[in-house]
Amino acid sequence: MTHLVYIGNKLTKHNKTITTIDALGKGLETSGYNVTYASSYKNIVFRFVDMLWTVFKHRKTIDYVLIDTYSTLNFYYAYAVSVLCQFFNLKYIPILHGGNLPKRLKQNPKLSQKLFGKAYINCSPSEYLKSSFQAFGYDNVKVIPNSITISNYPFNKRAMDTIRLLWVRSFSKLYNPKLAVDILGQLQKQGYTASLCMVGPDNDGSLLTTQAYAKSLNLDVTFTGKLSKDEWIALSNSYNLFINTTNFDNTPVSVIEAMALGLPIVSTNVGGLQFLVENEKEGVLVEPNNAKVFVNAIKSVISQPNKTLKMVENARKKSEKFDWECIRIKWKAILQ
Repeated sequence: MTHLVYIGNKLTKHNKTITTIDALGKGLETSGYNVTYASSYKNIVFRFVDMLWTVFKHRKTIDYVLIDTYSTLNFYYAYAVSVLCQFFNLKYIPILHGGNLPKRLKQNPKLSQKLFGKAYINCSPSEYLKSSFQAFGYDNVKVIPNSITISNYPFNKRAMDTIRLLWVRSFSKLYNPKLAVDILGQLQKQGYTASLCMVGPDNDGSLLTTQAYAKSLNLDVTFTGKLSKDEWIALSNSYNLFINTTNFDNTPVSVIEAMALGLPIVSTNVGGLQFLVENEKEGVLVEPNNAKVFVNAIKSVISQPNKTLKMVENARKKSEKFDWECIRIKWKAILQ
């Protein structure tokens, strides 16, 4: 049996959002791979040490090391793990995350070359990151999208009688949650009956900041905190429009899930979103950090029901390509 060591932040038991290490890891396990994880320690130092120790401990039985790789502080643990893999001549695969990774390639070219240039292959969830890496001379990049289990997402057609906005993400400054509050405020000022529900755990203090911001504007926003996948899918039946307000992004699973559920999508046009959502065909993409353009797009969506229905049907068809049964074939081709 092929033995994989998966390096990343496996922190769902600490009230963090499910990430690729949870979803992809489970899929690989069900496909017959033996997967060892590191790490679930909450303390960042203990987590980092556990990552290195796990690779060292299993160095004689490892077939591949998978490394979740981001542009922020996590970039350095990915680099350190890659150096250890190179020392023991282990095949490692950085799994690229975050729309801001191209900035890291520019800021740290030497570290990036050692991490990505010596990888067995770099796995990108989008054509966006693949093209960005190729622009820096990296040809060892293969696109394997994030996956969902499509059968878990019932497709529902939604009435556009009122505006019921749903936002699903961890609360982080990168994802600009306060913009969602501004959008609600502008819609209500223009006389629309509108509501907003924001789902997700806190990541950097932004949840409290966003709650305080909504209160300061006297806006009634529903904050659910972290919900399980099943809980937020059930909750989505009460809403009829999905908004994604992020300033940086790659291929967000929450948007793929909204596409699968039949929620019309209005999202910022940043990072890899244009590769995921075809504008005006599968959703509406707008410039970032601008409540006015969001509001205009939302008004367009609710005022053109026939066009909106066609968009959500197209989006559902697109989302079906992200089903694990399709994606696992791509992983199997790499992990031979």
